[in-house]
Amino acid sequence: MKIAMGNDHTAVEMKNEIKAYVEAKGYEVIDFGTNALESCDYPVYGENVGRAVADGKADYGIAICGTGIGIGIAAGKVKGVRVCTCSEPYSARLSRMHNATNVLTFGARVIGVEMAKMIVDEWLNNQYEGGRHQRRVDQLMEIENR
Repeated sequence: MKIAMGNDHTAVEMKNEIKAYVEAKGYEVIDFGTNALESCDYPVYGENVGRAVADGKADYGIAICGTGIGIGIAAGKVKGVRVCTCSEPYSARLSRMHNATNVLTFGARVIGVEMAKMIVDEWLNNQYEGGRHQRRVDQLMEIENR
C-alpha cells in the first residue's frame, strides 16, 4: 500500500514523524516534500499529493500544513480526490467509512504528533462501507463532473 505525503514549511518535522510512523506499519511512502524550512506554497504540495492519488500512483494521501485546510483545499481541487481535514480521530474514521475519503489532512499548528498518529490510525484502519453511503459518494462525484 502506497501513501503520498506532502507538506509545507510549517509541517516538515510532523511530516517526517508521521512518515516514519506509517513506514514502520509497512506502508510505502512517496514523499513529495518539502523538506526545507523556508517559506513555500502549500498548494503545490497539496496538488502533488492529490494527483498521485487520482492517477493511481498512491492508494491514499496525507498532506500537512499549518492548519491542514489550505493544503486540503489544493488536494481537493484534483478530480477524484475526496479530502478530510481532521483534528480528532472520530471524524477521520467516519470520513473513511461514510465518505470514501482518499486524502487526509491536518494541521501541524493545530494538533500534536501523538494526536496526528491517532488520526492516521483511525483513517488507515477503517474502510469504506459502501451500501447506503454509495448514493451520496456518487452525488459528490456528480458535482465534480458538472
